Amino acid sequence: MALIYLSLGSNVEAQRNIEAAMDALADTFGELIVSSVYESEAVGFEGDSFYNLVVGVHSEHSIGELSKILKGIEDVQGRDRSAPKFGARSLDIDILTADDRIGVIDGVSIPRDEILKNAFVLQPLAEIAATALHPQTGLSYDQHWQDFDKAKQKLWPIEFIWRGENITREN
Repeated sequence: MALIYLSLGSNVEAQRNIEAAMDALADTFGELIVSSVYESEAVGFEGDSFYNLVVGVHSEHSIGELSKILKGIEDVQGRDRSAPKFGARSLDIDILTADDRIGVIDGVSIPRDEILKNAFVLQPLAEIAATALHPQTGLSYDQHWQDFDKAKQKLWPIEFIWRGENITREN
């Protein structure tokens, strides 16, 4: 069973869409490994701030099957696939890593390059997988976060209640 890390983001009814996505992921995969939720400024366009987090799941599905499941969850939350790439999103779920696999698998690039480019992906990933190694660089996610230019993108942890608990950790 592979350990898969997923990035979740929303800036349209973000609380509701992230909660619903986490419920759907838990219903599909069982126990989740969940980072804090971070609010971040939109990257690549002017728009409302995003809620972002990283979730780990264990899955026996192929990457292609997993991608279809995630697209289905996005669609239920009103994802508009005709919208511009850099624009408002009801829900975006991306596969970040699948164990230590590298390459284009079932049309999905693994590991996802946004891991090392975006604070809203790297910080929550480093929070829940600090000592795990990036399969291409061989460095831990914590090391990548320590080396990241934090002035480049602004994000901050927010209180986020899911299933009756605040999932955001105290810093």
